[in-house]
Amino acid sequence: MVVALKGVIVNNGKVLIVQRAENDEIGGGTWECVGGKIEFGEDLEAALLREIKEEIGLSVTIEKILYATTFKTDPARQVVLLTYLCRSNSKEVILSKEHSNYKWATKDQLRLLLTPEIIRDFEKNNVFSLEVLK
Repeated sequence: MVVALKGVIVNNGKVLIVQRAENDEIGGGTWECVGGKIEFGEDLEAALLREIKEEIGLSVTIEKILYATTFKTDPARQVVLLTYLCRSNSKEVILSKEHSNYKWATKDQLRLLLTPEIIRDFEKNNVFSLEVLK
């Protein structure tokens, strides 16, 4: 069982998404929101802030939790995913080696680039209708 955190990072109505490196064993080449696993004993929001800083070099403000979901990556590994709404005053991204590209995406671009599973979660939890994305 793995607990992971993701940030829907918003700046001027656009959401930051990152593309996983092609050689990544899970989802190589796919687009996603920024985040990662919580370390033992770590506070949820502190873990998310750490992951965002490590992966894209941005400082963000966490506003609220958007949704929680769970899925299996293989028969013996289940992920619990907590997704938060975050804001950034900067668009200056410094990618880690985990990702090959980034984009500040509109709602339409998110629908084209994100995986069907993420799009379903966004639709189910009304992420696309958030006031900050208008």
